[in-house]
Amino acid sequence: MEKPLRIGVLAVQGNFREHAAVLRRLGAEPVEVRLPEQLDGLDGLIIPGGESTAIARLMRLYGLDEGVRGFGGPIFGTCAGMIVLDRDHLGLGDYGTRRNAFGRQVRSFEADLDIGDGEEQLRAVFIRAPWLEDPGPDVEVLAEVDGHPVLAREGRLLVAAFHPELTDDTRVHERFLNIVREECARVGSTERGKMAKAPALPAAGAGNVRA
Repeated sequence: MEKPLRIGVLAVQGNFREHAAVLRRLGAEPVEVRLPEQLDGLDGLIIPGGESTAIARLMRLYGLDEGVRGFGGPIFGTCAGMIVLDRDHLGLGDYGTRRNAFGRQVRSFEADLDIGDGEEQLRAVFIRAPWLEDPGPDVEVLAEVDGHPVLAREGRLLVAAFHPELTDDTRVHERFLNIVREECARVGSTERGKMAKAPALPAAGAGNVRA
């Protein structure tokens, strides 16, 4: 029997419980991550949506900012998580973000997205959502709203401006788990664990996240 994937969910603030529930539905083993040492041995990591300033502050407080920079496995960032990963903050993704790009809380909305899988459109929930700006050459835009990128992949990173954990459609999480399986086949979880413990290189332009 295939061993379930162990996927960390950053659990300092935000919708970590909802992501964990989706992972369980898909047969993965969610692990709530609040300290850097809890990244060891994980196959992948999700940084959930929430309040980006609070997430960033707590990550710095517990040393998770450097821990995540040094984590070698695939990472999935949603909404605030997408902001945390961008080139101006943790510096792991080669893209910028515009915060609250569609407006504040009262401008939250749902939209149907073509995510390029050949199936019916995905219903996406946007809450104080950002969008991607100035994506680098290795960033593959997977879905847009009004011409603005809201779902993208860059190597081992997957980022979404919306909240896939708040609907019953699990296709975005499934796509992330497939990225994790690809990475497991390529390097194996033991090697990724070693990478997670290695000293992290300083990220260019890394600074504070503002929400």
